[in-house]
Amino acid sequence: MDTILPQDDNGNLIVRIGHSPDPDDAFMFHAMTTNAFATPGYNFVHELQDIETLNHRAMKKELEVSAVSIHAFPDIADDYALMNCGASMGEGYGPMIVSKAGVSMAEAKANPIAVPGFKTSAYMGIRLCWGDLQYEVVPFDEIIPRILDGTYKSGLIIHEGQLTYTQHNLDVLVNLGVWWNEKTGGLPMPLGGNVVRRDLGEKVMNDVTMYTKMSIEHSIKNPDVALEFAKKWGRGIDDETNREFVTMYVNDRTIDYESEGRESIRLFLKEGQKIGLIDPDFDVDGLQFIGVPES
Repeated sequence: MDTILPQDDNGNLIVRIGHSPDPDDAFMFHAMTTNAFATPGYNFVHELQDIETLNHRAMKKELEVSAVSIHAFPDIADDYALMNCGASMGEGYGPMIVSKAGVSMAEAKANPIAVPGFKTSAYMGIRLCWGDLQYEVVPFDEIIPRILDGTYKSGLIIHEGQLTYTQHNLDVLVNLGVWWNEKTGGLPMPLGGNVVRRDLGEKVMNDVTMYTKMSIEHSIKNPDVALEFAKKWGRGIDDETNREFVTMYVNDRTIDYESEGRESIRLFLKEGQKIGLIDPDFDVDGLQFIGVPES
């Protein structure tokens, strides 16, 4: 039986959407957040938290819709379906392992490495690339400061840190997006996606996916106001950096993974199965995406 959602005073279904407080997610959901277009029958409520917290909330089935790491999806696949829109994929770029100048790769590997969470796709990426070393979880926005103060020799940076690291004279030891691109013959690196809870029923799942896609399309067609909104979540970044970061991760593939994006997700999860980070019984080939256009 489908879950019956609470309603607001106007009889609209209240749907909670969890997404991370960074510019690309803010840009993506700007139109839904500000009611820029009508969503008959639905009232979307936004909850902003870091991606690792959202991964764990999804494991508890707390939100109707959420951004999650692709790495975490198999753990919640019985309860959530992956939308075909809302992708965060690195097209030849992605999370980076950085260090102070002069730190060798061997030295970095020999010391604890700061990572933003053990269920993030960035973490699975570094495990695929560097193997099973010493990793310690540090909030994503504290990784660069902890490298600068000497707590860690190296760290794995995500979000706008992929652009702002240059302000701190840090060296890039590995760009995981480049590494994955070269390893796979040109596929984009899958990082994040949007999921919708299965117990809402097929109609609500399809409706919410449609409105999410409409929100992304609206921001891409009306970028200036959406970028201004997104900048609020950029932790002090300037307009140029904000625009560069958002366009890195919100693009045509965010509207539709397309066949290469879906192929890359399946390959990423299969690689994760090989190293024991993904349940070997998870049916990767049977993975379905809500909202794939009919061919």
